[in-house]
Amino acid sequence: MPVIDVKQDLDNLTLTIIADFAAPVERVWQVYADPRQLEKIWGPPGYPATVVDHDLRPGGRTTYYMTGPEGEKYAGYWQVTAVDRPRSFSFADGFADEDFNPTPDLPVSQNHYTFVEHEGGTRATYVGTYESAGALQKVLDMGVVEGSTSAIGQIDELLASS
Repeated sequence: MPVIDVKQDLDNLTLTIIADFAAPVERVWQVYADPRQLEKIWGPPGYPATVVDHDLRPGGRTTYYMTGPEGEKYAGYWQVTAVDRPRSFSFADGFADEDFNPTPDLPVSQNHYTFVEHEGGTRATYVGTYESAGALQKVLDMGVVEGSTSAIGQIDELLASS
C-alpha cells in the first residue's frame, strides 16, 4: 500500500494523504493526466470510475461517475484551478447530479496534489481543504479516508502494468 500517512485536521479544515510510488514523477503525473488511466484509480475498488470529460488545464473541467456493485452511479466533477505539469495541480472536487450539475447540499473540497522526486520514486501529497469543520466531518463520516486510501492503493498496480 503506497499510502504512508493520513492526517485529518479539523482546525485547519484539511485532509492530507501522503503516498510513495516506485515510479518517476512524470509517470505518476500521467495517471492523472490521462482519463483512461485516471478511471483505473479514481474510484475505490468495487466502484470503478468512468471519466466523461477531462480537461486538466486551468479553467478546465473533469466530469466522472463511479459505478457501485449494484449498478448505482455517483457523479462528480473537478473544476481545475491551477496546473504545474508534472509537479502539481489544484482543483475543486464536488458531488454532482446525473447531468454533472453540482449538488449544493454536499461538500466541495479544494484540492492540491503535488508530486516530487523522493528516494528514486515519487512522493505524492494530496491535500483537500473544506469550507467548514462540518463539511470535513461529513465526508469523513461518508468514508473519504477509506475510499481515498484504497483508490490511491490501486496506483501501484497500474504503474506496474505499464
